Amino acid sequence: MASEEKTKRLSWMAVGIVVMVLAIDQIIKVCVKTNLCLHDSVHVTDWFYISFVENNGMAYGMTIVPKLALSLFRIAAVALIGWYICRLIKQQARTLYIALMALIMAGAAGNIFDSMFYGLVFSESTPYQVAQWAPFGEGYGDFLKGRVVDMFYFPIIETDLPECIPFWGGEHFIFFSPVFNFADAAISTGVVALLLFCRKELATISLFSKQEKKDNEDEELND
Repeated sequence: MASEEKTKRLSWMAVGIVVMVLAIDQIIKVCVKTNLCLHDSVHVTDWFYISFVENNGMAYGMTIVPKLALSLFRIAAVALIGWYICRLIKQQARTLYIALMALIMAGAAGNIFDSMFYGLVFSESTPYQVAQWAPFGEGYGDFLKGRVVDMFYFPIIETDLPECIPFWGGEHFIFFSPVFNFADAAISTGVVALLLFCRKELATISLFSKQEKKDNEDEELND
């Protein structure tokens, strides 16, 4: 009974993290997209801006593979992580490990949501016009072709480099220039925390429980 209760508790925790991250991520993105023109920037502090940009690529605006292929890869990755989390819950793995995996899954799912639906339900964002809600299927793009909304910009250090520095002397320097969103932050936080606090689990990562491995080995021997 205690084992079943723990499994339920871990399940609800993982679901809660995913739902919470997705909700916060989407609320922020919708508010930004429906209130700012593309490339608008709101100065919050000297080192923090809300700066609305969109991208077709990966986290922090990177573009490496075509949009459709990236979207399909993201969906497959989220499905695999979700399946792995279910295995971890069944094995009653460490709570922190499950929580961080759920955080990473939620972040990846948040950006997938943009790709899947934003092109269908929003009009085009431009530097001169704020996006509007559109009838479903009449937005700016097709399914899986939506652009990911980014908004957090932290130019913590912005200065001109001294002339004495070889090659880059005199150039304008910004420490941490990427613009990102809440989903990106969830992924990055989860990955860093895994590396710091769950190295044992990462070193012994397994998609199957020991009992499942034993059962598979027994089946192979019987065959």
